[in-house]
Amino acid sequence: MKFSEMEYIRPELDPVRKEAEQIKLAFKSAETPELAEAAFAQWDKLMSHAGTMMSLAYIRSSIDTNDEFYEKEVEYIDEISPELTEISQSFAELLVNSPFRKQLEEKYGSLLFINNEIFLKAFSKEIIPETQETNKLETEYQKLIASAQVEFDGKKCTISQLSPYKQNADDETRRAAWLAEASFYSENGDKLDDIFDKLVKLRDRKAKKLGYDNFVRLGYLQMNRNCYGPEDVSNFRKAVVRYIVPIADRLYRDQARRTGLSYPFSFADAALHFRDGNPTPCGTPEDILETGKKLYHSLSPETAAFIDTMLNDELMDVLSKKGKASGGYCTQLEDYKVPFIFANFNGTADDVEVITHEAGHAFAYYCARDIFPSDNQSPTLEACEIHSMTMEFFGWKMSDEFFGKDSDKFRYNHLFGAITFIPYGAMVDHFQHIIYENPEMPKADRHKVWTELMGIYMPWMKLDGSPFYGEGKGWQRQLHIYENPFYYIDYCLAQTVALEFWVIMQKSHSEAWERYMKLVNKAGTQTFTKLVETAGLDSPFDENALKNISQAAERYLKDFSV
Repeated sequence: MKFSEMEYIRPELDPVRKEAEQIKLAFKSAETPELAEAAFAQWDKLMSHAGTMMSLAYIRSSIDTNDEFYEKEVEYIDEISPELTEISQSFAELLVNSPFRKQLEEKYGSLLFINNEIFLKAFSKEIIPETQETNKLETEYQKLIASAQVEFDGKKCTISQLSPYKQNADDETRRAAWLAEASFYSENGDKLDDIFDKLVKLRDRKAKKLGYDNFVRLGYLQMNRNCYGPEDVSNFRKAVVRYIVPIADRLYRDQARRTGLSYPFSFADAALHFRDGNPTPCGTPEDILETGKKLYHSLSPETAAFIDTMLNDELMDVLSKKGKASGGYCTQLEDYKVPFIFANFNGTADDVEVITHEAGHAFAYYCARDIFPSDNQSPTLEACEIHSMTMEFFGWKMSDEFFGKDSDKFRYNHLFGAITFIPYGAMVDHFQHIIYENPEMPKADRHKVWTELMGIYMPWMKLDGSPFYGEGKGWQRQLHIYENPFYYIDYCLAQTVALEFWVIMQKSHSEAWERYMKLVNKAGTQTFTKLVETAGLDSPFDENALKNISQAAERYLKDFSV
């Protein structure tokens, strides 16, 4: 079914609650494992349907944040989603304490039960008011960023539409674009500070209601960390500083020599990787989509069927336009067993990465769409990011078609970006740990923390006091800091694994694809570290992983002619 034909029906709370009670009664009174399984199947169907309707509302509101109908539906969903979580938690408690748990574990795997035990620790009806208020603030942040209309080049631009100007090879144009964007954030700085301050305090209050010292523990539970904790992540960040930061710094010094720009960089100058301009994709958005189709037809029969479904059923909305929410994401519509990709094409290399990154997520869901229960279809988020970031590297297969004369520059830039991103992502995570361990920190001090961390993780950048970015306020543009606390380290862990796949690709593309599919086909039935082991790779928590990938990437980039 085409996306435009999918009917949205508001997931009214009372009917959902009534059906949920009936299913719970059937599960509790089940006298055999088979009867318990039948009730469980009904439960899965009920929750999947509610999730589908919520996704439809969210997608359509993202596509047009000015759509009053879906704006109200998202507001409604923000209100009821904590109560739906409470309903889900009540079934989770029955599931983990079922007298048939052993039989159910044998059929569905033990991880399902481990994850539900974590879920029970991460929520209580006592925190529903705070969760509702948090949802409203997250929506307020998204709408504020989507409302941006920045005067530039004789027209009004969204934040996404400014991106090509922010990479322009002309120094004056590029710097002016960064200044224009900074002006929007500076004008809204107090509002952004206030939203975040309220979010921090609400999350801290939720954690303390649940008996935790601060939000860090609750944040990890909400991210469903089932095989590592804050100490493991802290050690990973230290290894990033030890192995990745020095190599990234050398790469930025090379960039300064290549472009003739001064080191350390201003934010505007760091965005220019080549004096004659950054790589840009060939042709129109339609051309990019067509090349993406060729890529997936060339990889495997499974990816060919996947991309045909995405294109034929309108399961991608990728053009940037006024009123559209910023950023990009992939979600799923369980009732229809299909994923959906939302993005903002802006005429830069990011457009190609949408076709690979978000499609990597979508392909993984497509492969898992028939797995029961639906909780087993998707692993934890850092493992999901392996799907997407590794697919970006498989996209190199069509880099000549995507970028034409810029294909060499693209490959260099992509690998450069993969390595240099890891310190930034680790910094975002470190920032959040400090903030949530000190929830009463004054607003202005948060900018000081960001400034200090930049000196550790990004020494190639200068904070010269210029508006917004140069004042240590750049964290305010990072959506995840507002909406998805502790998510960002997932990208770093996944990028490490994706780079391990890249190393294998340099020797054997077919072997890399075979290992990738082993990981993808396990879906959500194993933990992150087990999935990495399944593919025969080093865990990112093993220092050797960071050491090896950074050295391999540096050698490749050193020998690469651009």
